[in-house]
Amino acid sequence: MVYSMGEKYALIHQMPFTCDREGFAATFEKIFFGTVQSRIYLSADLLSINCHTGMSCLLRKSVIDELGGLKTFGCYLAEDFFIAKAVIEHGWKMRISSQPAMQNSGICDISSFQARLIRWAKLRVAMVPSTILLEPLSECMVLGALTSWSASLIFKWDPLVFYLVHILTWLLSDWLMLCTVQNGSLPFHKFEFVIGWLFREMSGPYLFLHALWSPNIQWRARTYKLHWGGIAYELPLSNNSSKDVSNNGLLTS
Repeated sequence: MVYSMGEKYALIHQMPFTCDREGFAATFEKIFFGTVQSRIYLSADLLSINCHTGMSCLLRKSVIDELGGLKTFGCYLAEDFFIAKAVIEHGWKMRISSQPAMQNSGICDISSFQARLIRWAKLRVAMVPSTILLEPLSECMVLGALTSWSASLIFKWDPLVFYLVHILTWLLSDWLMLCTVQNGSLPFHKFEFVIGWLFREMSGPYLFLHALWSPNIQWRARTYKLHWGGIAYELPLSNNSSKDVSNNGLLTS
């Protein structure tokens, strides 16, 4: 990241990825970060769209001090996104390091990881409301169903054949993407990839709908409510399920 830092850059960040570990949960995590996350992350960076996740970054202290310090962004649960947004608005540039951020979380199971995915989806919806319409259209199964129906209606093609070709093409493209990000041999076989990839693609739309249905975010022992724009309010401990906003004020850490 230090090597990537230039005079015009105030923020260098790493694309999230995972270390090699055993088990289906670790395979599932690696498939997600090496396909879905990488595709969106690199595409957004290519189009100069703010894609900073804050998992690992290098930030100029003088710039963050100019923005008012970290306390300025204490009202956001996703302060990393808004720090990057402020950096760009002040004329600075940011870019991705060539080395991914290798995660090695202590808890590695399907339910915990899916809870993380739901929490991230809630943050995206609150920060960028257009995500509600655009994100489902980026899902392989949803997009495939719509394009199959369109091809059948316009060109009179067999929708089932079109759908299966679409899924196969997407799967092969994701395999190439994962191999590129891994930059070496993968710790699982192709069959395990296919199973993990199908599980991810079929569960993705459900997790997104789950995030829309229950917008409150559980973070450690606390529950927060997100308002449009990403500002977070802590809900009262005695009534975490309530929709009332806590009178304790803004999130400060």
